[in-house]
Amino acid sequence: MATSCWFTFLAALSVISIGVRAVPAPRTLTARQNAVTPLPSAEIVAFKPYTWYASTAYCEPSSTKAWNCGENCNANPTFKPVESGGVVNETQNWYVGYDPTLNEVIVGLSPGDLPFIIDLEVILVPLDAELFPGVDPNVLVHAGFAATQNRHVPPWLSAPGVIAAVKEALSLYPTENVTVVGHSLGEFSLAVIAVLCPHLPLGTGAATALLHAVYLPLHLPSDVNVRYIGYASPRVGNQAWANYVDSLHISTTRINNKEDPVPVLPPIEVFGYHHASGEVRIRDDDIWVSCPGQDNPSDQCSTGAVNFLNSNATQHPGPYDGVTMQC
Repeated sequence: MATSCWFTFLAALSVISIGVRAVPAPRTLTARQNAVTPLPSAEIVAFKPYTWYASTAYCEPSSTKAWNCGENCNANPTFKPVESGGVVNETQNWYVGYDPTLNEVIVGLSPGDLPFIIDLEVILVPLDAELFPGVDPNVLVHAGFAATQNRHVPPWLSAPGVIAAVKEALSLYPTENVTVVGHSLGEFSLAVIAVLCPHLPLGTGAATALLHAVYLPLHLPSDVNVRYIGYASPRVGNQAWANYVDSLHISTTRINNKEDPVPVLPPIEVFGYHHASGEVRIRDDDIWVSCPGQDNPSDQCSTGAVNFLNSNATQHPGPYDGVTMQC
């Protein structure tokens, strides 16, 4: 992002922040919990198919349904698509299918081309009781993310459409494993950056992918294993949300690239948002490290290393082990 564009974004963020009450920082980690460790090369390589799947979500539903989307689709040639959906200006694109090589159902959530008013819904709201039955009402999430997941627009309904496709895939193929993937920032920061810097490739996939990963186990048989792999995800909800995600029997991984500012948005101090555990960060020296805990304050992890003055939004789309998010 050009310097003038980025500082304009910071100024806009400062204006939005005026008058909002600060909240306490995340729980302090012990020295042992705070330990940051490099990832073995085998673990980094294992993420690559999912990185391509997250990038594939940038493609149109017609091409993901036919699995004919160029380099992205070619990177996972054995994938068997089940369904794709999305409505321009209403819901984000998504696709569901089966990867026999991984023996998993894959759910890909795309960036969305959503109305600007939805993008600015940065307030925290309870989860939809129908989609998330039994969840404590103190668990709050970004209003725009919640609306995106539950946007009832024919012919596709985001959350109901995805769950129907996942159930179909599980009935068609011999697996009990589901992985949800997505890339990019949430509607709050997307809206501001997109208006000020329209040349940057931005999306909404990782945040709503996490919501789907939490939603799916509530509507699937208990023997189905769900995990989440998100790239450059913003903070999605409050402290109660982060604790709730950590309490679930799902695996969550957030992969952040170097000085990308999106993983530290919305700010903890301003809006009360918090990350759940599971961060993996690509350092400036291209070493991948595991950052345990919520919003790990280590200078090797996004919360401790990245601030608006030293961030670089051009690193937002990657590359992630050679893969840049785009179609």
